[in-house]
Amino acid sequence: MRTRLLPLLIVLMAAVLLALGIPLGFSVAAAQQQKVVVDRIDDTAHFAALAQYVTGEGGERQKTLQSELDSYYEVYRIRVGVFYQNKNIMANAPMTLFIPETGEVRTAFDEALLSRRSEDPPQVFPWQQGRLVVASPVIRDGDVIAVVVTDSPTGEMRSRILHGWLVIGAGLMAAMLVAVGAALRLTGWVLRPVRVLDATTHAIASGRLKSRVAAAGGPPELQRLARSFNEMADNVEDVLEQQRAFVADASHQLRNPLAALLLRIELLAFELPEGNKEIASVQTEGKRLAQVLDDLLDLALAEHTDAHLRITDIGALAAERVAAWAPTAEAKGVRLVGDCPPTTGWADPVTLSSALDAVIDNAVKFTPEGECVEVTVSSNGETATVVVTDNGPGLTAEELARIGDRFWRSNRHQNIKGSGLGLSISRTLLHAGGGTISYDHHEPHGLKVTVTVPRSAATA
Repeated sequence: MRTRLLPLLIVLMAAVLLALGIPLGFSVAAAQQQKVVVDRIDDTAHFAALAQYVTGEGGERQKTLQSELDSYYEVYRIRVGVFYQNKNIMANAPMTLFIPETGEVRTAFDEALLSRRSEDPPQVFPWQQGRLVVASPVIRDGDVIAVVVTDSPTGEMRSRILHGWLVIGAGLMAAMLVAVGAALRLTGWVLRPVRVLDATTHAIASGRLKSRVAAAGGPPELQRLARSFNEMADNVEDVLEQQRAFVADASHQLRNPLAALLLRIELLAFELPEGNKEIASVQTEGKRLAQVLDDLLDLALAEHTDAHLRITDIGALAAERVAAWAPTAEAKGVRLVGDCPPTTGWADPVTLSSALDAVIDNAVKFTPEGECVEVTVSSNGETATVVVTDNGPGLTAEELARIGDRFWRSNRHQNIKGSGLGLSISRTLLHAGGGTISYDHHEPHGLKVTVTVPRSAATA
């Protein structure tokens, strides 16, 4: 979120600084040029005052004017000339200056003939090689008798403009750095509670229900949101705890009356004719109810118990469970084989054993006689996996999406003994230790169950 918010703030601040800096740069350029133009106007006015008393070529006043123009050109290197209305030269410096047929000098000369100073020249920028031309009329007895023209180089002026722009650019860069620093602090201040809230939400979603949002400052609204989130998490944890306690207590409390009921049913069966189908059905349902209660109690304990994680030999543990279930599989006519090389993982041996028991039991239970159940252990750099595959009837895509839900059983397998809680218990046990369980099709038919545990505490 910070990577999206910070560029937006930087772009907005850069746009504001450019909106201020660009007009300021143009203003600096215009001010420097206006300063030069005003100076040239003063100079042309001075020369016009001298020229209005020149009455003829070669006179004392004409020589004085020429001397002034020569000195002016030598000192400032600004070309200057006084021209009659017919463009003849009254005085000029250098001697090569004349009125051309076109161009800026001719335009300024023509405007001055109309008894007005020439228009302000176009703005000259540092990358241009332009010149500044200023013309003023020489008026005697109300008539324009000549025109003073100055043609100035702009190198020094452009250098001053560029220097001013560099100062403005440095100021903008400094302001931008300050703005970026302020944006970093602002986004950090605003988003720090959001990051804490996100991390806590992820922790709770991962099963660490005791995680809470620590005080992290930030805007008052986000602080209030953090407090509300903690209150909500407390309430949810209380509700879940009450639910677990209720399931555990109900399962525990129902076991004794159910055991007594089953005992009375056994006694009642002695009074009835041998082979009575109704009493046998009642006994079967009673045993099934007892199994459901035991599984509910196991599920409640699994959800409530914290995992004791440590480095575990997953291969040895899986091989042990294969050996433990081999007699059951053999009695059913199913081959149970294992490929369990030594592989370490970060797991709770007790909970992982219980999870593997549920998975292997499920595989053996649904595999037809004469088929095979395989248990394979492997690993990569980050995880260790136990894959249990069977050659049973398998599941459809819709059933595969629901497997592992509490009390869910396929309609095709309702006649097989079970409560529908075994895989749910496995998922709960694995999740407590950072592990996962997934399901997939096994070709050509059957189910593939993959149990994954991390190989290090950091991954967990």
